Amino acid sequence: MRETADRSIVVTGSRGRLGRALLATSARPIDGWDRPLLDLDDPASATRLVERDAPALVFHAAAMTDVDEAARDPERAFRRNAEATEALAHACREAGAGLLLISTNEVFDGQRRDGQGYREDDVTAPVNAYGRSKLAAEHAALAAYAGAEGLWIVRTAWLFGPPGGDFPDKITAAADRLVPAPLPVVHDEVGSPTYTLDLASAIHALVARTRGGTYHLVNRGHASRFDWARAVLDTRRPGRQLRAITRAEYERPSVPPAWGVLDTSRASAVGVELRPWSVALAEYLAEHPATAGRGATG
Repeated sequence: MRETADRSIVVTGSRGRLGRALLATSARPIDGWDRPLLDLDDPASATRLVERDAPALVFHAAAMTDVDEAARDPERAFRRNAEATEALAHACREAGAGLLLISTNEVFDGQRRDGQGYREDDVTAPVNAYGRSKLAAEHAALAAYAGAEGLWIVRTAWLFGPPGGDFPDKITAAADRLVPAPLPVVHDEVGSPTYTLDLASAIHALVARTRGGTYHLVNRGHASRFDWARAVLDTRRPGRQLRAITRAEYERPSVPPAWGVLDTSRASAVGVELRPWSVALAEYLAEHPATAGRGATG
């Protein structure tokens, strides 16, 4: 990877939740690529942008992240997540640019039963279209760089953060719609809620301290969807009643992994570690109180 002194750093999906966080937390000048110039349905648009801007490093946060929509249209998910990444990775490699690909815990099957988080070298076996498309993106990026330095794959999970419309807002709106009936929330899907501003800061630190590799970055600890909803509503709607249900009772197009916890010891070994999710969530909720009806979809 060429030196970055006279070349730009770019984040794709710069108007998305993580893209905004990467821009907000960067200590160095950073540019953004987003629609219409970057069109994930036209993988060649990524190649054109790399050729035009000659960046030193690209944070690839743009993706089709709606897992239910991916289940309804797996071909589009593959095009947007895998094919667009393949084009971007080859363009970056040919230009001597680094690439950091944002991936997901959903590349794993979620069947782990020992209570441990998935490590970076554990066997991948996605159980839904979204996970398959993101794993294909990882493989495409690895093939493009063929062992060369300058490629990072960062797997993360359950993002929340500005500008809202996330799980905390959706669960608050759902609770408001169902008053006074208890809100049903899945209790047998477990992961690590992750604050985008914490994740973005960790990504910047990871790039500064390493030359590439696959890393898991999530806020410390884990929770079920029920636990997460309870923590949100204890702050925003104290006393609101919840009802635990199973994944099987919550009908949706996609099947998420039941156990989506990621082990972060590899990142911790290089001094990159996120604080507990509950602490990050409390800070976020204090700074971003929900209003009635906000995030009412989902």
